[in-house]
Amino acid sequence: MNAHWQRYTQHLCVVDSLGLSLDVSKMRFTDAWLASMQAPLTKAFDDMVKLEQGAIANPDEGRKVGHYWLRAPELANAEDAKAIRDALAQVKSFAKDVHAGTLKSPSGKKFTQLLVVGIGGSALGPQLATDALGETTDPMTVHFFDNTDPDGFDRVLARLGSRLNETLVVVISKSGGTKETRNGMVEAATAFMRQGLDFSKHAVAVTGAGSELDKVAQSWLARFPMWDWVGGRTSELSAVGLLPAALQGIDIDAMLEGARLADIATRSRELSKNPSALMALMWHHATGGRGAKDLVVLPYKDRLLLMSRYLQQLVMESLGKEKDLAGNVVHQGLSVYGNKGSTDQHAYVQQLREGVPNFFTLFIEVLKDRPGSSMEVEPRVTSGDYLLGFLLGTRAALDEKGRESMTLTLPEVSAKTVGALIAIFERAVGLYASLVGINAYHQPGVEAGKKAATAVLSLQQKVLDALDGTPRTAEDLAARAGSEDLVTTFKLLQHLAANGRVGRASGSRLTDDAFFLKA
Repeated sequence: MNAHWQRYTQHLCVVDSLGLSLDVSKMRFTDAWLASMQAPLTKAFDDMVKLEQGAIANPDEGRKVGHYWLRAPELANAEDAKAIRDALAQVKSFAKDVHAGTLKSPSGKKFTQLLVVGIGGSALGPQLATDALGETTDPMTVHFFDNTDPDGFDRVLARLGSRLNETLVVVISKSGGTKETRNGMVEAATAFMRQGLDFSKHAVAVTGAGSELDKVAQSWLARFPMWDWVGGRTSELSAVGLLPAALQGIDIDAMLEGARLADIATRSRELSKNPSALMALMWHHATGGRGAKDLVVLPYKDRLLLMSRYLQQLVMESLGKEKDLAGNVVHQGLSVYGNKGSTDQHAYVQQLREGVPNFFTLFIEVLKDRPGSSMEVEPRVTSGDYLLGFLLGTRAALDEKGRESMTLTLPEVSAKTVGALIAIFERAVGLYASLVGINAYHQPGVEAGKKAATAVLSLQQKVLDALDGTPRTAEDLAARAGSEDLVTTFKLLQHLAANGRVGRASGSRLTDDAFFLKA
């Protein structure tokens, strides 16, 4: 028997309920290595059982991790199960009222535009679903504020233009204190006010009970729950992702069903049936269990362009940790990047094949090209045939140079398969974290970045207080502000001057420039 075919059939993982498969035949692990991982994998499965049963998974915050319950409420306790079902019913009812025109804007206009204000998991998941599943016939067109970039706000608002009076705004923040989202909300509200519109009659919130946002949104059209046991990067199948998806017209029941079926499959302890476990093992094999190589995600489908961006947060925020569960410094992680095939063949595949061998690849193949039949661009060859040819050709070219890859094959891009993809990667992350002994469900580095940003803005206030009509250098102003951070002081002044908020007089060199309050 052909050796590659034998390896392919021996290790092919198939999930019949979803029509998908994972091929790891081009990952160069040995059967002996696979056997050596059986005990760690058994522990990872046991850890996952405890997680789904409600064990405290985030000791920093003393909270459970229950995103698996979102598609199987019966696994949760009675109170949480009811909350999940009630939230889903609320999402469906609200979307139905909007689509039917029962709920209109104060001007009597039917809501046709949707502006989602969020960041991180509150944007990346909804963006993935919107781009992957959007159609020209959708009842609402979706736009995003997903940063605190003023120019970014202006570009989105310019696209909305006079349609602001038929725009529904969904503001997503668990705490309500996330500054990027707060800023987006303030900018959106101001834009509505400038057009003489009542923002509260266009806005809904997805937030935690009693949060800052929850208090602000008391007079809004509706409020939807976020729970402390669902982290941002695993929140797409909560109201965070389901509300924008339902409003857009996506079949959220199919998304949940795909995730539920994937969860059933990925609870299996048989590798031939569990793509998440097999994928986690391949990550471990390729990186030595230390993140020694990057994961390049190459979906050969335009609709899955944003998959690598979504996975960057899910994987890197979950696995990028300084310490292991025992408190040892380990600097764990797994870097993710990618765009789409075959675009990448004209970009960085040259380096993948012949450059630094510091990566392994996940190809995502979609069997169905389009809803209908395809024309032939050459005799007996369609555009979709070329797409598959490029995928298989690139995979073979990488293999020829000893570059490892695996291929995840989907029957089509649909709400069901997108939900399944989300669930498969969520569990792969959890299993891999257990294999390498880290906590996938906290993110101290993110909080450190937020605290540092707060300190910078605090310094800005002191610098502004130190300014007067006399031109002074950054060194002088830092001293007046009581700061020894001259670089940050200069960068703050440079930004303030570029935006016309302070005056600037040129010095002999850039860092000798002087700054002053304009009359």
